[in-house]
Amino acid sequence: QVQLVESGGGLVQAGGSLRLSCVGSGRSMRTYAMAWFRQGPGKEREYVGGFSRTGGYTYYADSVKGRFTVSRDNAKNTMYLQMTSLKPEDTAVYFCAADERIITSSLRLRSQYDYWGQGIQVTVSS
Repeated sequence: QVQLVESGGGLVQAGGSLRLSCVGSGRSMRTYAMAWFRQGPGKEREYVGGFSRTGGYTYYADSVKGRFTVSRDNAKNTMYLQMTSLKPEDTAVYFCAADERIITSSLRLRSQYDYWGQGIQVTVSS
């Protein structure tokens, strides 16, 4: 059974930066697709960015392109989300997700991920 735990959230001023981490346990995440999602107040959970199963492709939501960067360290079973130039609209609970069967065309679909972290709050003040 895979468990995912996020860390690194908090309160930051607009224009600032944060780095989130997602540590996997129970299995090697090396062959898993991994992704970050977020859910703002009163909003649906949306895809932010992530990797295909092979790690050969990375994808980002249009709203974060050029500001957020995903990376992973397979040796540490960890995925990161580096967030820069943060905006108040980035305020949300951020979740990491993983799945070992998901196909590339479905990477943005939250319903396709079997494993989820508990989420971590990121608040950007104006």
